[in-house]
Amino acid sequence: MDQAFRDLPALEPGWVWLTGAGPGDPGLLSLLALHALRQADFVVYDALVDPRILDLARPGSVLEFAGKRGGKPSARQRDISLRLVELAKERKRVLRLKGGDPFVFGRGGEEAMALVAAGIPFRIVPGISAGIGGLAYAGIPVTHRDINSAVAFVTGHDSGGLVPDSIDWEALAKGAPVLVIYMALKHIEPITRRLLAAGRQAAEPVAIVSKASTADQRVIETTLGQAAEAVAESGIEPPAMVVLGEVVRLRAALDWLGALSGRKLEANPLGRSGRSQSA
Repeated sequence: MDQAFRDLPALEPGWVWLTGAGPGDPGLLSLLALHALRQADFVVYDALVDPRILDLARPGSVLEFAGKRGGKPSARQRDISLRLVELAKERKRVLRLKGGDPFVFGRGGEEAMALVAAGIPFRIVPGISAGIGGLAYAGIPVTHRDINSAVAFVTGHDSGGLVPDSIDWEALAKGAPVLVIYMALKHIEPITRRLLAAGRQAAEPVAIVSKASTADQRVIETTLGQAAEAVAESGIEPPAMVVLGEVVRLRAALDWLGALSGRKLEANPLGRSGRSQSA
């Protein structure tokens, strides 16, 4: 393992590495991400980075919170970008650590553009997005060749915190058999209403996955027509992913975490209907 790290590039003074930390489980970090944690002088991290990952940082490094959470006092994006530039100009080795992948609804592109404008060298280290890795921890594959050959990843709110008007919901509803919606809990009712109006069926299976790949992971299985009610009744909390489509039914066979706790998996769950809930 030490040889593998020796062959990796060094995080040099004056550089910024924009790095994905994955959905939560430290085991899902890439070698490059762990390598950066072992070298960084400053770790500028967001609200979705699991504390266990921060524990892996080099002793003596400075951990600086720069998270943004909806409805709560948060750092402004411009200030975060300026801070990265400032630290790099001080010749610090800077790790910008972001939950999931920095380029998947993570605003990593904006931060990278700010570094380009300031002449700061940087590296992009991809991470496992919650829309893929988080759903895998819930036992839900985003693709299955007997069910879907396309999947769409969508944000549940725009930069102003509203349901995005720029999305053609009708085209989306008709064009992608599986939808994975990030940051959708706050607007679950208007989102489901738009999808139903666009032709999706009320009985179509939906799963809401909260705090994926952590010890607090929780999964609600419901239907599109009942999703808003299920969210309200369950008290499920963000961060959460919403996935819509027939692949949700496969969770009855693929809930490997549930199986570790004694759940009996079904050999052929396709065609199963109804609503269930599991923690």
